[in-house]
Amino acid sequence: MRAFVVTKYKEPLREAEVAEPTVGEGDVLVQVQAAGLNQLDEKIRLGEFKQILPYKLQLILGNDVAGTVLQVGSKVRGFKPGDEVYGRPDKDRIGTFAERIAVAEDDLALKPASASMEEAGSLPLVALTAWQALVEHGNVRPGQKVLIHAGAGGVGSIAVQLAKHLGATVATTASGSNAGFVRDLGADVVIDYRTQDFEQLLSGYDLVLDSLGGENLEKSLRILKPGGKTIGISGPPDPAFAREAGLNPALRLAITVLSTKIRRHARKLGVSYEFLFMRASGDQLRQIASLVDDGVLRPIVGKVFSFDQTPEALQYLTEGGIRGKAVVALSN
Repeated sequence: MRAFVVTKYKEPLREAEVAEPTVGEGDVLVQVQAAGLNQLDEKIRLGEFKQILPYKLQLILGNDVAGTVLQVGSKVRGFKPGDEVYGRPDKDRIGTFAERIAVAEDDLALKPASASMEEAGSLPLVALTAWQALVEHGNVRPGQKVLIHAGAGGVGSIAVQLAKHLGATVATTASGSNAGFVRDLGADVVIDYRTQDFEQLLSGYDLVLDSLGGENLEKSLRILKPGGKTIGISGPPDPAFAREAGLNPALRLAITVLSTKIRRHARKLGVSYEFLFMRASGDQLRQIASLVDDGVLRPIVGKVFSFDQTPEALQYLTEGGIRGKAVVALSN
């Protein structure tokens, strides 16, 4: 079957003929109809995560899928051929830039009935990230103040909507041209990152979702109230992540050192920092699908590419400027 693969880190994606997926007893074989593009895909292509995600090359890239079930393993009970599904495959089983993929039953859900395949394909990774940051790690409650960085982007556009649904007062950073767009998503306060400094304008926040890292992360800690938390999705990884990921002792030590500065800075301020590397979850995707069908969450597809354009689409993603998500659509 056709797929787009990484054969060497830092080189462009290339098309290849690859073997058909092996369908285990707990797996669901999906005909891919849409695959979201994520910054994670580009970071994997560049080799930035090769220490914590030691993939064997050649690697089929792609972390989001929406499509139709073709076949199920002997122990699968929740899906049948013909079902329309969406999911984020487990980090060890990615590969959605292909015509077909086998996904563990636990990592899939029926797609939102009200969403197109392209919209469903845009959701899994970013919606799971937003859910795990705001609901699991952040425990966002009504009346709290939450800052979502890059509110017009893939994660941000979903996180703004979810935080508002959870009852928070929501601030976000965006370009001036996207101010109206993020307000429509539910943002109460919009900071133009090109002309304004959010640190000078915000204070007393309960939670920050940071997707940028570096100086932006340090400033995010300083707008929190005592006991507040910043959740980072671009790093640096922290010791808790290293333990949960089962990394070897040397790598765990390196990650501890890497995040020492930001964790020490947080402690001095009386706040906390956590790194989030989202995990696959069909259960959470079912809850997210309900929110989509109830009109609470709106998938944001900024641009659709054909399957043939997958390498160009990934390159386009790095240039920025896309509202929500870019998606590759396959005509089957």
